[in-house]
Amino acid sequence: MAVSSSYLDFVLESLSRAGDVSLRRMFGGVGLYIGEAIFALILDDQLYFKVDETTRRGYEEAGAQPFLYTNKQGRTVAMPYYRAPDFLFDGPEEMADWAREAMNIGLAAKAAKRG
Repeated sequence: MAVSSSYLDFVLESLSRAGDVSLRRMFGGVGLYIGEAIFALILDDQLYFKVDETTRRGYEEAGAQPFLYTNKQGRTVAMPYYRAPDFLFDGPEEMADWAREAMNIGLAAKAAKRG
C-alpha cells in the first residue's frame, strides 16, 4: 500500500483550494487531516474521501469504488471511504468542493467521538 512521493505531491496540489491539509503516514499509506480530523486516505496511489449516508450515493453514481480490505479472519471489510472519481483531478473547484464535504464529514465524526 505504498504511496509515491509524486502522487502525494499531486494530491496535495489538487487539494490546495480546499483548506489547510496535513498528513500522517500510516499502514503504508497516508491519512489526510483537517485539524485533528481525518477526511481522506491515500493508498496504492489512490485517493479515497471519507463518506457518510448523505454523500455515498454521489460517489456510487460517479462509479467510484469503496475502500475495501481483508481482515485477519479473511473477511472483506468496507471502510467509510470511496475512491475520488478521476474527473475531480481535472477541475480544481469541484475537487475542492468534494474535499470540503469529506472534511466536514471527518470533523463531524471526530466531534461525535468526543461525545
